[in-house]
Amino acid sequence: MDDPICPLDYRYGRKELKEIFGEKRRLEYLLEVEAALSRAHATVGNIPKSAADEITKKASTKFVNVERVKKIEQETKHDIMAVTRALAEVCVGDAGKYIHLGATSYDIVDTANALQIAESTEYIRKDLKDLRNTLLSLAKKHKKTVMVGRTHGQHTIPITFGLKMAGYAIEIERHMERLFESKSRLLIGKLSGAVGTGAALGKNAFKLQEEMLKELRLGIEDVATQIVCRDRYNELLGVLCNISTSVEKYATEIRNLQRDEIGEVAEAFEAKKQVGSSTMPHKKNPITCEQICGLARIVRGFIIPTYENSIQWHERDLCNSSSERFIIPHSLILTDWILYQMNTVFRNLKVFPERMKKNLEISKGLPMAESLMTTLIGKGIGRGDAHELMRKISLKAASENKSLKEVFIQENKKLKLLTEKDINYALKPENYLGATEKIIDRVIKRLER
Repeated sequence: MDDPICPLDYRYGRKELKEIFGEKRRLEYLLEVEAALSRAHATVGNIPKSAADEITKKASTKFVNVERVKKIEQETKHDIMAVTRALAEVCVGDAGKYIHLGATSYDIVDTANALQIAESTEYIRKDLKDLRNTLLSLAKKHKKTVMVGRTHGQHTIPITFGLKMAGYAIEIERHMERLFESKSRLLIGKLSGAVGTGAALGKNAFKLQEEMLKELRLGIEDVATQIVCRDRYNELLGVLCNISTSVEKYATEIRNLQRDEIGEVAEAFEAKKQVGSSTMPHKKNPITCEQICGLARIVRGFIIPTYENSIQWHERDLCNSSSERFIIPHSLILTDWILYQMNTVFRNLKVFPERMKKNLEISKGLPMAESLMTTLIGKGIGRGDAHELMRKISLKAASENKSLKEVFIQENKKLKLLTEKDINYALKPENYLGATEKIIDRVIKRLER
């Protein structure tokens, strides 16, 4: 074998997913569809049952090998004709003449695609479930682990790390719902001939299609052209791109929180052997999260050619064929991989609550300005007045490099608005988490039901 070129061959992707889209398994799917077609013909009485039995027996890579199909394709320049000829060669008697009867190539191709999508998305469903459960465990564990919330990259008010994880967990749950809801539209095959009329299938065209696809546990394209309508593939890529975007968001958050100046979480690092940099011995980089981000962008990059493939000339052109040989396997293999890798990161994530607490103190109490403002409002001060007072106090604290507490106490001595007890309570981050625990508990209850 020549040296591999595609990184899927030697770097990324799980063995199970790569096998689904490998040459041997692809051939097995095509043969499975051809066998189901022959059995459907036998069921409606178009061909002898013995012929269907022989085709079914030989429709296997035990009898039809990839090398032989490739050799025939070099002569025919047609992949499905190569498959049917290779299958006919190994069938005894006259069974071979009934192979591919009444079908067009994409009856076989698109139906095989649906079988591959069915199997690969089941792995993705399991990946999503595993990741959701890992995130849920982190949400439980860190329900009360206080950290600063950030918007625009700036400190805001306290949250907990558990709240962040609960948000991720419920987002993954939505992706599971999307994948499930889309399957009735994704797992669709066809047997309707060259332009969707079923003319070559004869008077039993409807019954043939029904029998073939029922056996393969696939739905039927309502109105096909020569191919299954590509709005279905658009939806598949939409779901995969949505998943990859969420996962990149999580990985980006870990990368940011792992910055030396933040240091609140970190990817696991194998201290005995792992190398962070070829020149800087001290480096411990978030390499898995960075890999996830890069590969998620590749998945999303497939959305444009996928949508363009749905624009066909009349009943069909061939522009989709070549690009889909990249799009379908790569997008599914990579989505599975980034989910698997993300789950590995979260399962082994290092969380540093003390650093989170220390970072809360960096802003010298400014994240508690809103807490003081709401306390003032509770004492009867108008919302606008309370906001303006805390705005001025916050700006003064920042400009004079003093703590919020110090400046507020100075003002409070003049205005006599709050007691010392009120001030101390309002400045404690643990006391200003609102409904955080209830929100997390609600997520836990929903996902564990």
